[in-house]
Amino acid sequence: MVSLCFYFQVHQPFRLRKNYSFFDIGTNHLYEDDAENRAICNKVAEKCYIPMNTLLLELIERYQGKFKVSFSISGCALDQFEKYNPKVLELFQKLAKTGCVEFINETYYHSLSFIFSKDEFKQQALLHRNRVRELFNQTPATFRNTELIYNNDVARLVEELGYRTILAEGADQVLGWRTPNFMYQPVGCYKLNLLMKNYKLSDDIAFRFSNRGWEQWPLSAEKYASWLHSISGNGELINLFMDYETFGEHQWADTGIFNFMRALPAAVLKHPDYHFITPREAHLHYTPVSKIDCPHFMSWADVERDLTAWLGNPLQNSAIEMAYSLEKRVKKSKDPDLVNVWRKLLTSDHFYYMCTKWFSDGDVHKYFNPYESPYDAYVVYMNILNDLMETLKQRGI
Repeated sequence: MVSLCFYFQVHQPFRLRKNYSFFDIGTNHLYEDDAENRAICNKVAEKCYIPMNTLLLELIERYQGKFKVSFSISGCALDQFEKYNPKVLELFQKLAKTGCVEFINETYYHSLSFIFSKDEFKQQALLHRNRVRELFNQTPATFRNTELIYNNDVARLVEELGYRTILAEGADQVLGWRTPNFMYQPVGCYKLNLLMKNYKLSDDIAFRFSNRGWEQWPLSAEKYASWLHSISGNGELINLFMDYETFGEHQWADTGIFNFMRALPAAVLKHPDYHFITPREAHLHYTPVSKIDCPHFMSWADVERDLTAWLGNPLQNSAIEMAYSLEKRVKKSKDPDLVNVWRKLLTSDHFYYMCTKWFSDGDVHKYFNPYESPYDAYVVYMNILNDLMETLKQRGI
């Protein structure tokens, strides 16, 4: 028996005002571009979230519970759906009620908090867990750290927090000769299971699907299912992890991506030994085949699969160090609004926008960057941090 585990990341950052200048410091405490956040949330909702959620509901009903998926939805995204487009949230809640969708825990603000503050990491995980319970009536048993950032220490802390499964990138430098198509266990853990992304098969959908220069284009559900079926006998779990925005936003509807997904379950289930599973179910059905040792941080970003997308230059390092240096002072204020403002500034996207890697993946960073340059992103961010510091000073903190 071979199980397919679909996991989708859903995230939208609260974008900052690109024109927040030095002269705003001390006088203007409105940091976010509300109009831009609303516009992007609604645009992606129309292109991806609404049609794809509707399609998943259709597939779950058609296959009577045999088709299953899992999501992690950042707190930032949940807050924006609630504020700008409640229909999206309602559709996710309908998916939750099917019993075929697992909602996964993560840091509420999609932050790099594990690296800089274990206390903040724990608090954000708890905030997100409570939000998932409130909205979807599920208590998460699976955890994924922001951008699949992972190492042995992350796994140990996640196990201490009571989770049963953690997700990670199936990076070659960690797996070596092994395949990601089995359940593993992190070194130093005894209860926590590890699911590792099959990045080749995942990226065939997420990145290569519409590439007319790809030798496998066009990709049909039948062809893709044949690749999945070829793993039979050399694996138990095929972990397909990707951004949810793949469907309709990164791969537009006219590429045929929705038709591909509509046809995929039938093509997969033609093989009697194949079925769909959630990470929670995988924990119950499979036993780890060996331990995975990952002493250094890895992620699912870029070809390097490390932290350099967020912490690869002096701009990023100085910005994030300054942001976390305010933690004790911000929390000392005991002002929940101020704490919320500070936490939204910890979202990893702000540091991604400062990335200066213009090599193999430079186009990716430019495509997703709303600023003219990484330096503009840094200046705006530091101006806002300085205003936040002035606010703390005015309060005597």
